[in-house]
Amino acid sequence: MYYQAFTEPSGVRGDYCPVGVAYADSIDGPWTHVDDVVIPTGNKGEWDQFAIQAPTPLIHDGKIYVYYKAAFNRPHTVWSGIGLAIAEDPLGPFVKHDLNPVQNSGHEICFFPWKEGVASLTIRDGSEHFTIQYAKDWVNFEVMSITEFMPTGPNAYIPDAFADNKNGRGITWGIGHFINFRGKDNDRWHSELYRFDCDLSLDVHDPEMKDHNYRLSPEIYFQFGLTDKQRKRIEESNKRQNK
Repeated sequence: MYYQAFTEPSGVRGDYCPVGVAYADSIDGPWTHVDDVVIPTGNKGEWDQFAIQAPTPLIHDGKIYVYYKAAFNRPHTVWSGIGLAIAEDPLGPFVKHDLNPVQNSGHEICFFPWKEGVASLTIRDGSEHFTIQYAKDWVNFEVMSITEFMPTGPNAYIPDAFADNKNGRGITWGIGHFINFRGKDNDRWHSELYRFDCDLSLDVHDPEMKDHNYRLSPEIYFQFGLTDKQRKRIEESNKRQNK
């Protein structure tokens, strides 16, 4: 199990964390933690110097490929890079790929084997956000499609994540999380898990899940009104143009 291993209390400066690992003979434990960082943050000035989060392991060519997201800058976080570290042993040592970051966008991270390569849902943040990307060689990703209504904070159920069969079948469902969910009383935000379903699979054909070009109600757009500062700027600009 790979996890975010905080080097200081969360929230002190913005969730500074490398990757740790624990192992067990059963998912019920007991778990043994490896007393060392297995994927460290980068050196000062490197793209992943601040934090490495959401480590996602897949097996390829008999090796462990761990994809992770990293923050380019702190304390004003911009998640816009995906890295790759590879090891021959599940407990390391891991070596970061020379071409890191292998993707220049993405806050959430959801990777899964697809045919002989690997696909990803690239969601939020960065110039290639809300795309599905694919790398036949597991490293050099290309944008394959632009999407709508991508899940928030997802990770998928991946039946062949560790099969290494060169014939990835894709995904049909997964679990995500909202961090700004409002309950029935609408009194405060909280986190909530949810299930999402999709047809990104070679074994399922569901045309209804491939609809696009949704026409949202005007209220959806109007709820993002201008701030007082923005209104003032626009009004002043209009006055200058009318003189």
